[in-house]
Amino acid sequence: MEVFIMVKMRLFRMGDKKNPIYRVVVADSRKAMHGEYIDCIGHYNPSVSAEADIDVAKAKDWIAKGAQPTETVKNLLVKAGAMEKSAKLSAPKTKTKKSK
Repeated sequence: MEVFIMVKMRLFRMGDKKNPIYRVVVADSRKAMHGEYIDCIGHYNPSVSAEADIDVAKAKDWIAKGAQPTETVKNLLVKAGAMEKSAKLSAPKTKTKKSK
């Protein structure tokens, strides 16, 4: 009997209070957000001009194996060149303000 594991590529928050640094990790979707992960494929520092350092070869390998990136990680992978931008990316969420 085979056990299928849903593998996600997501952000793992680190750093100090009000100074976050994230790891881009591959983890079992059933594990806790700050729990155990399978592989670290890069780092993301939003406070330094949204600097992302992602290992493109590892990212493409995990995508080929079936890992599903979250929306934020998908945007980072598109910027890094590991994925092509798809039409399925959600539109920016904007609210129109009513005039009085």
